[in-house]
Amino acid sequence: MYARSTSIRGNPDDIGKGVTYLREEVLPRVSQSHGCVGMSVLADHDGGRCIVATAWADEQAMRATVEEDRTVQERLVQTLGGHSADVHQWEIAVLHRDRPAGDGAGAQVTWARVPTNHVDELLDAYRINLMPRLQELPGFCSVSMLVDRRQGRTVSVTSFETREALGLVRRHARSLREQFARAMGANIVDIAEMDLALAHLRVPETI
Repeated sequence: MYARSTSIRGNPDDIGKGVTYLREEVLPRVSQSHGCVGMSVLADHDGGRCIVATAWADEQAMRATVEEDRTVQERLVQTLGGHSADVHQWEIAVLHRDRPAGDGAGAQVTWARVPTNHVDELLDAYRINLMPRLQELPGFCSVSMLVDRRQGRTVSVTSFETREALGLVRRHARSLREQFARAMGANIVDIAEMDLALAHLRVPETI
C-alpha cells in the first residue's frame, strides 16, 4: 500500500473552507479513481496547516493520478491562502486499528529521519515495542507509520477519540516516541497535534 501526502500552510481562518472543499469535491472524485483506498485530512486550525493523504493499492495507481492531484493541490493552496504545497510519496508500512477513528478525532503526528539501512529494523521494533505501549493509552484508536526508504524519512500518526483525549496523554505519548527514537538512532524532526478532519481510509491492517 502507498500514500501521497500534500501539506500546505495557509491562513488559519481558511482551514474550514479547505476541509469543506476536500470533503465535498475531492473525496467523491478521488474515491472513484482506480486503486484508491481512501483519503484522510489532518487540520491544524490554530497553526493553519492542512495535510491531505490519499491511499493507493499500489505505486502504479498512485502515480497514474499525479496530474489530477496537481490540480487539487493548486486549488487547495488558493483556498487556504498558502504559497506552495509540500508533496511526498510514502509506503504504508504499519497500520493498526483498535477501533475506527471518526471525523473529528485527535491525532499526534511525528516526522522523523532514520538511517536508510535501518528502516526495516525500525519498523520491526515499532510493531513489537512502541505500538503495544501506545495502544494502552486511554482513548487510543489507531496508529500508522509511513516510510520513504530511499530518503530515510518516516511519519507516524496516532489517533485518539477526540482532541481532548489526546490532550490527556500528550506528554506520555510524546515521551514514549522520544525514548523509542533515541533507542533506534532516529531523529525526530517535528511533532504536531492535529484534528483528523476526514477519516475515510479503507487501508487493510498490516499487523
